[in-house]
Amino acid sequence: QVQLVESGGGLVQPGGSLSLSCAASGSIFFKIYTMGWYRQAPGKQRELVATITSGGSTNYADSVKGRFTISRDNAKNTIYLQMNSLKPEDTAVYYCNARYSVNYWGQGTQVTVSS
Repeated sequence: QVQLVESGGGLVQPGGSLSLSCAASGSIFFKIYTMGWYRQAPGKQRELVATITSGGSTNYADSVKGRFTISRDNAKNTIYLQMNSLKPEDTAVYYCNARYSVNYWGQGTQVTVSS
């Protein structure tokens, strides 16, 4: 069994920054997994935010390029998402994902960007 626990969500003003973390535990050989962040806004489908492969290659949604940075610390079984220049349209529940032969999901953390 694999558990993914997100943290770091909250309320932030437009233009502000927030950092999310996702810690993996359980039966996971963390460093071989492609890890990612996805988000789902009310009334919308879940969408990709960013991914990072086992080799450290990253991929970002066009809407967050240049503002968000994904990183991983294999020693801590943790990934991060640094979010800068936040916009109201970034408001969503953010989910952590671990993918190898199967997909694992965290429970999500709410990010609200509002003045």
